[in-house]
Amino acid sequence: MNHPTITERLADPAEARESGRRKIEWARQHMPIMTAIAGEFREEQPLDGETVAMAMHVEAKTAVLTEVLAEAGAEVAITGCNPLSTHDDVSAALDAHEAITSYAERGVADEAYYAAIEATLEHGPTITVDDGGDLVMAIHDEYPELIDSIVGGCEETTTGVHRLRAMDDDGALRYPMFAVNDTPMKRLFDNVHGTGEASLSSIAMTTNLSFAGKNVVVAGYGYCGKGVAKKAKGQNAHVIVTEVEPRRALEAHMEGYEVCSMTEAAEKGDIFVTTTGNRDVIVEEHFERMSDGVVLANAGHFNVEIDLDALDDLAVGRTEVRDGIEEFGMADGRRINVLADGRLVNLAAPVALGHPVEVMDQSFGIQAVSVRELVENGDSYGPGVHEVPDELDREVAEIKLEAEGIETDELTDEQADYMDSWQHGT
Repeated sequence: MNHPTITERLADPAEARESGRRKIEWARQHMPIMTAIAGEFREEQPLDGETVAMAMHVEAKTAVLTEVLAEAGAEVAITGCNPLSTHDDVSAALDAHEAITSYAERGVADEAYYAAIEATLEHGPTITVDDGGDLVMAIHDEYPELIDSIVGGCEETTTGVHRLRAMDDDGALRYPMFAVNDTPMKRLFDNVHGTGEASLSSIAMTTNLSFAGKNVVVAGYGYCGKGVAKKAKGQNAHVIVTEVEPRRALEAHMEGYEVCSMTEAAEKGDIFVTTTGNRDVIVEEHFERMSDGVVLANAGHFNVEIDLDALDDLAVGRTEVRDGIEEFGMADGRRINVLADGRLVNLAAPVALGHPVEVMDQSFGIQAVSVRELVENGDSYGPGVHEVPDELDREVAEIKLEAEGIETDELTDEQADYMDSWQHGT
């Protein structure tokens, strides 16, 4: 295969590179964790001789991570993990780096999307960095000969970690993967604040509508759902939560949200946001109950949470009524509006910028030190899904606190002894 890079596909790559470079430099200014790690990596060259394959949302924050890995001595090949989330100018800027090859391009068909993933693998990676699991799946399905030379990989998302754990349970995962998504520094900030803020801001910019006074239905009350619900409530929406897990449903109820089934919520909602990572969350029976003009958006990973095939079957017409909004006209005159083709609204909508820079600084800090850990101590991890060592998560938190000028207390020796002992009573 000789899949073209983004530079080979653009009409004016020089102009794109300049635009992308400005975006990357802006992000770097606001990423103190990555700045600190970059300084360490440039000096120590921990990835010298390694080849990193990445399938990520290729935009400015991701570009900072990509360049930091290259600055650490690695050769990097990168492509997108979603056909609509790449910023072509950022991809072109990355491709201009002497140690980086970028195949990521926005708006490609499925065939080209998967061909680009295969192109990254033809670089012969020793490390993988994934967002959603497509890269790992391609290696196991199409390039198993690479597995023996791969020391390990990192997975960024809830969806990807779920897929990897399912592989692991089946005995099919053949090299070690860090569940970066499950670290406190990722889950508590990226999933809650990142998804919450980015999803709602993308919906607002795409629709030019307010959340105030509207019924916002949030499907799923995991960390991402909690973030969307919290931020929507903060913008004076009435939030309705749907959830299949009874304890999460009860938690949402105790947080003051209305909790009901999607069947009931379908009749009440003005704006729907899915955050489950599962398929068929909003289906035909729900479309039939919805009011005229509802807005449907997905903040999960893949575009399977809203059953677009069923919606298309019900519709008598489809119209792009605004950039990034497709209106499905029903036979009874109702209109149902879907944002970003049901893909990740915070990254795939035309105006989407992804999570805030400061949030991704933390998540990508974990990615960077996890890659370093795999290179330095990969022999300590067997095939399967592994938690990121807690000391790495704490390291990134401490860098962030120092950058923010925040001082914290430390346990005294006596306090540490007290907490570690079962012999001390009250």
